[in-house]
Amino acid sequence: MKLAALVAGAIFTIISFTSVSEAAETMNALNAKQQSIVTISAFGAKGDLDNLKTSLNVGLDAGLTVNEIKELLVQLYAYAGFPRSLNAITTFQTIVNERKAKGINDTMGKEPNPLPADRSSLEFGTENQTQLIGQAVGGGIYDFVPAIDRFLKAHLFGDIFQRDNLDWRSRELATIAILACIDGLNPQLQGHMGIGMHNGLTAEQLRATAALLGDTLGKSYGDNASEVLRKVLNR
Repeated sequence: MKLAALVAGAIFTIISFTSVSEAAETMNALNAKQQSIVTISAFGAKGDLDNLKTSLNVGLDAGLTVNEIKELLVQLYAYAGFPRSLNAITTFQTIVNERKAKGINDTMGKEPNPLPADRSSLEFGTENQTQLIGQAVGGGIYDFVPAIDRFLKAHLFGDIFQRDNLDWRSRELATIAILACIDGLNPQLQGHMGIGMHNGLTAEQLRATAALLGDTLGKSYGDNASEVLRKVLNR
């Protein structure tokens, strides 16, 4: 299914609780690249490789670079695991090769800058986490299992979030789409919706994300994401 058809369906979903003009405004909150970030991340997380293929082609046509999509699929592993990420990367490699064979020269895009050599991943990862969330993170489960605190800071927020060829807003949009696709992760979904808004995502963009997820994955996913967003906005 082409992205335009998915968006049209999402607009129809929104119309059930708002006006036509408000529905169109909600979907317009996400540009074509951002819509593709949502669908690529969602289908990658679900392991739906057929729909992922379509979303990858649409994303490239919408202007996402090859390296931006590679980063999305690396981001995928941090929240959905290596198997989903590796399958998605294999699928993307096939798509890129098929497009090359057809004479389509997709833009490679920016490579990430090397990580700073004079500081550890833990040092700048701790800074990144604090900046992303808006406060230092510690205590609770992180004191109970210090290893997970170190892995999160050094690897996720250091090694991955320090890679600068995909901005944090896009990474959070991808993360929200991933978490919304996996049952039982509403606490993390709620947390990342808040983090996304702290880093510039708007309520309308998250409403549009929920609507798009509902149309692409099924109504229950969109309804759940919308309910979690309501909790974020009502805090």
